[in-house]
Amino acid sequence: RKGAAMKSWSELTHYAGFDWAKDHHDIAIVDKSGARVAEFRISDTAEGWRQFGEWLKKFPALGVVVETRSGAMIERLLATRCTVFPINPKIATRYRERKTPSGAKSDQLDAWSMADALRLDGQSWKVLKAEDPLTQEIRELTRDEVTLIEQRTALANQLQQALHEYFPAAIEAFDEWTHPTAWAFIEKFPTPEILKRAGRKRWEKFLHVHRMYRPETCEKRLACFERASDFCGTPATIAAKSLLAISVVKLLKALEKQLDEYRKRITEAFARHPDHDLFGSLPGAGAKIAPRLLGEIGTDRDRFDNPGALQCHAGTAPVTTATGKRSKKNALVLMRRACNHRLRHTVHLLSDLSRKTCTWAQVYYQKKREEGHKHASALRCLGQRWMKIVWAMWTNRKKYDPELHQRNQTSHGSWVVSLISANATPAATAKAN
Repeated sequence: RKGAAMKSWSELTHYAGFDWAKDHHDIAIVDKSGARVAEFRISDTAEGWRQFGEWLKKFPALGVVVETRSGAMIERLLATRCTVFPINPKIATRYRERKTPSGAKSDQLDAWSMADALRLDGQSWKVLKAEDPLTQEIRELTRDEVTLIEQRTALANQLQQALHEYFPAAIEAFDEWTHPTAWAFIEKFPTPEILKRAGRKRWEKFLHVHRMYRPETCEKRLACFERASDFCGTPATIAAKSLLAISVVKLLKALEKQLDEYRKRITEAFARHPDHDLFGSLPGAGAKIAPRLLGEIGTDRDRFDNPGALQCHAGTAPVTTATGKRSKKNALVLMRRACNHRLRHTVHLLSDLSRKTCTWAQVYYQKKREEGHKHASALRCLGQRWMKIVWAMWTNRKKYDPELHQRNQTSHGSWVVSLISANATPAATAKAN
């Protein structure tokens, strides 16, 4: 922020609703009595933001509410002299419906309803603080990396579809089509006829060069290569789809090269961050999950007042409906949809990976499966526990300590400890016998 300190809600004299779009933004400003004092639209250009700056000179103590908390528009808002309050789009919709039960909708109506909502209820809202540049860079890098990974998956699916039409044996021979070895195979043997002419010695050499010559899979792959021309597409289909397959492989290789560059940049930035050791200490987080957690949770320690706030933000806390005839005992419990979906996906991966190195995590997950939870549901339950731990680590700026966690579980009489002991006793007995 430039030119002025961040103001609290009680210090504000005017309230603005900022209904943003790709190429323009609608703004409505109300005073403390609720009277509309300004309504205008700016273009998302340098001139438009200059006009917004001129308007701000008339309202030195202005709070702005907007339906997002990240992006270029938020960066420009934070660079002005106003205090920014993010609001969930669904909540903004409810405020608008309170103003217009008829269902009427317009950009200026949206802006006005948000401005009045800030005036009436904003005392409990959190002010949006600008992240430090390093945290912001890590967040953007990790989000873009995930986007590129999704594009790689889409291209791999497109490649498999093309092979299904003219080269089924290739799909049968390789399971993982996001792996460069499978792409190299299509480059080397783009059609069944070329594969057949190459002969067994070249097949074996290819597998050796790419470290795929394993006793348990080698003969299966060679058998697939042998019968590749027995079941394939027509000559016309092979001619067309083989070109598509090679084209997609080239795209995949270029994309993989850029993903390597992203991984290098993320690793370097994460290593410089003060919270590197904190997030890096989580079991299973590793070099990929830890930076994503850091980027999505951020460094603003005032953002989440308690573990529940972080759990709701991460989507691990369920949504419970217990009203009317539904008591707490038979409440309707649903998965939380309104959350940070990127963080929820990251926590899902963390929960799954933590089971491989953390005994209590595996025991907890297995217990939930025995209670009837499906895989994803059991991981959400485990993620709920992890977010409580992460909140304590993050708030106190301390690394994960497995011994401390075990002592806390024991002192609280956690059922997880008793299950770990119960599982360890039969194993120790069997080893002794």
